[in-house]
Amino acid sequence: MVPCLSQMYQNTDFLGADYRGLFTTDHEECQRVCTQDPFCQFFTFVNGDFTTERIRNKCHLKFSWTIPRTPGVKREAGVVSGFSHKVEISQYFEPVCRGKLFSNTDIPGNDLEVLPAASPEHCQALCSADPRCTYFSYVSSNFNCHLKSNPNEIVTTAKEGITSGLPVHFCQLDNNWLKVAHEGVSFEGSDIRFELMDDAHTCQRTCTFDPNCQYYSYFTDSYSESNMRRRCYFKRVITVPAPPNIGKLNNVISGFSLKSCA
Repeated sequence: MVPCLSQMYQNTDFLGADYRGLFTTDHEECQRVCTQDPFCQFFTFVNGDFTTERIRNKCHLKFSWTIPRTPGVKREAGVVSGFSHKVEISQYFEPVCRGKLFSNTDIPGNDLEVLPAASPEHCQALCSADPRCTYFSYVSSNFNCHLKSNPNEIVTTAKEGITSGLPVHFCQLDNNWLKVAHEGVSFEGSDIRFELMDDAHTCQRTCTFDPNCQYYSYFTDSYSESNMRRRCYFKRVITVPAPPNIGKLNNVISGFSLKSCA
């Protein structure tokens, strides 16, 4: 649950994470815009007394990840990994939609960020959650999800082992991919604890009913290191709004979206 953060911070700059800028009458209007924008998590408003005249009254909308990102994904025999079936991937929209995926297709260039992802559908969810992402390419051999940004054109080329696609807009992404257990795949890092379990299904089910668990890795009886066998690792990453940096700056006001204050 994201907390309600209604306080305004005078002479405080939330540095970085900008994805959109516009001019507003005051900081309250800037906050309203942020609250109504589905991607905005926090903002910085430059008031009318700021030293540089040309950016006075500018409202900087800012983004942070609201869905869990796996720090690392790798092939590892004897490991089964997957996600909690209750993890929140996107805001709720009607209707449910299926995104567009292009098999054996690459969209070269225009890389915004490269993130680990378990599948093309996971990569698509990451692209859909980033307001800067216009399309993506997923490389199955190394689990790399290339988020890309070019709103002007899309150029594709045939390439085996790469799946490309488009994000979804203002609809509920089909989340059936969350229910897939990835055999021979390990999710690295972000452990919160482990418990001994009889099988991967029990590990997944326990993760789903644990409100703190977002994803898991289970080490089966066939895993090479006997002391690791039957361990179910519960994992979680922080998804609350978090400015990358905070600094002091006269005549700016920063704050958070009020989406969670309703």
